[in-house]
Amino acid sequence: MGALTDLDLSALWVSVRLATTTVVILLIVGAPLAWWLAHTRARFRPVVEALVALPIVLPPTVLGFYILVALGPYGPLGQIAHVSLAFTFTGLVIASVFYSMPFVIQPLQSAFEAAGKAPLEAAWSLRASKLDAFLTVISPIALRGYISAIVLGFAHTMGEFGVVLMVGGSIPGHTRVLSTTIFEHVEVMEYAQAHAIAAMLLIFSFLVLLAVYIANRRFPIHVS
Repeated sequence: MGALTDLDLSALWVSVRLATTTVVILLIVGAPLAWWLAHTRARFRPVVEALVALPIVLPPTVLGFYILVALGPYGPLGQIAHVSLAFTFTGLVIASVFYSMPFVIQPLQSAFEAAGKAPLEAAWSLRASKLDAFLTVISPIALRGYISAIVLGFAHTMGEFGVVLMVGGSIPGHTRVLSTTIFEHVEVMEYAQAHAIAAMLLIFSFLVLLAVYIANRRFPIHVS
């Protein structure tokens, strides 16, 4: 098994930074959306749920293509930013947020559905603000959902390839991540280096799933 080069370590850092940033953004944006999906009676709820789950079934290159167009100088996001966001770390974050969305929102939605609204209403009756009640009452009850969302969202972002390649390319130190690094090593027949990174991601993926299963057993959600 080959040793990791400086470029490989740089790709590791970019991957970790990308995954961390993506998960933080998705927790901030996704938790309110997941709560709404868990309890709304709106008729268009299935439409929103389908849009959230779309990255699971949509080919990554298709999603990556449309995000690339949107981030370009003539796309809506590019025009808002007054600069092309394609092939930048910021563009990579935007793409990753869309691509990893279901892996964060769906576990949270399931946890919020299991927790119910009764604990929140009880806190409101004690004059707790809605935000305080959500953070101090509902969130601890739904801890298992948060753990699953963080772990799965982080791991899924770490393993991105199609979307990353389409939107970010592979610029060392900026958009070159571990998945594209493996591809580039294989292209030039550097199988030892590719094996080192692939084995690392394999072990990481197993530990991620193990952590989720352990969390599901240790932090049960109390149904109201």
